[in-house]
Amino acid sequence: MTVRDKLFGNWGRGAAWQFDAPHGGSGAVELTKRRPVYSLTKNGAVSGNMRVNLSWQMRTSDFDGRGPGRGSVRHPFRKFTPEVVQAQGTAMVTVDLDLACMYELWDGSKGVVQPLGNILGTINAPPYVQLSGDDRFGSGAGETLYINMDHRDEIKRLLVFVYIYDGTPAFDRTQATVTLYPGNGPRLEVALHERAPEARSCAVLLIENDKKEIVVRREMRYVYGFQSELDRLYGWGLQWGRGYKSSKV
Repeated sequence: MTVRDKLFGNWGRGAAWQFDAPHGGSGAVELTKRRPVYSLTKNGAVSGNMRVNLSWQMRTSDFDGRGPGRGSVRHPFRKFTPEVVQAQGTAMVTVDLDLACMYELWDGSKGVVQPLGNILGTINAPPYVQLSGDDRFGSGAGETLYINMDHRDEIKRLLVFVYIYDGTPAFDRTQATVTLYPGNGPRLEVALHERAPEARSCAVLLIENDKKEIVVRREMRYVYGFQSELDRLYGWGLQWGRGYKSSKV
């Protein structure tokens, strides 16, 4: 059974359509340093199923003269094959970005949803967050987190982050974009284009619920370690160990 089958196995076609249909909002809101906060509550986007998508690919234009248009993250359904980037020097490198989420519920439960360890979460039971799967090559669909906002009263905070599991640290060369699709209103976009040499993880969005209002906050805090370093930065208090993915096929 695929992750998609598990995700929609107990739901009717209507629920599946709710995830897969194109977003009906007009345009997009880019979260920036000057405009880092968006209120889901004030914009009536606190119910239904919210998704957070990571789209990325290696950018080759800086190294081999080709333009950035091919397979752009702005065209998520365009087909392309994995590309290799010429790093400084003679080594050829690829990169594998992962989308993940630390969660904290109001009952005190804490944890992480991530590809490492195949910890994909659940959508209809705690933590009410589920990951679509693991994209290792920067395909058009990317990776997507689904958040069940109908259980918003049980969610205290969610930290959406991206880390480089494998490959040379080069966030500025991946054309990575994290896009949040609320149940209502415009989509929210954050581009991971800042130069952060050697950084392997980035806290992108913090979704906080103080029981009066749910807000999305642009973080964009790069760190040189992985989950444990982000944990310390945000005071999650989880125990971490070394993790690996299964062999690529």
